[in-house]
Amino acid sequence: MARKSGPKLCYDFRMKIGYARVSTKDQNLDRQLVALKAEGCELVYSEKASGKNTTDRPQLKKALAALNPDDVFVVAEWDRATRSYADGLKILADIGQRGATARVLDRPYFDLDGPLGKALLGLLSAIAEDERQRRLAQAQAGRERAKERGQHLGRKPKLNPRQQAEALKMLDAGKSQREVAAIFGVGRATISRLR
Repeated sequence: MARKSGPKLCYDFRMKIGYARVSTKDQNLDRQLVALKAEGCELVYSEKASGKNTTDRPQLKKALAALNPDDVFVVAEWDRATRSYADGLKILADIGQRGATARVLDRPYFDLDGPLGKALLGLLSAIAEDERQRRLAQAQAGRERAKERGQHLGRKPKLNPRQQAEALKMLDAGKSQREVAAIFGVGRATISRLR
């Protein structure tokens, strides 16, 4: 009589480390966090920070530092991890140097362990960088149009136009910037910017 064998046990010691990011304080991380938990990430690092570069994102650094050989770096969307081609390649290189791999939940058809998958992630990073630059250009064009219409950009000036004219008269009359600043109750830099 043949002995019936039980189920084969297969242990997966790879740890899944998730990373979530939104660009502004007004945006919500919930959707990404739910996806990362559903994927089985044991550790999840999240932050609200600009995606402009990786140096300003301490949680990304911590997530990458937590990777050990055979671990998996998981992001819900690749453009949440990076906004530039160079940063994307840097992240992939860091993951590879640690002997880990990456998984992108919104791109499940990519095999990120192979060279083609890494090249595709590089392409996605380049597309994200292009999109970011396009948005910046649109924002700059909007600011220029507003300026042409005479709209004031930035915070409210400390001195109204009448006060500015009066301060300039005082400066022309020989008063120092420090004296004029004290009269109006503003910093010397505010007065120095009038000229």
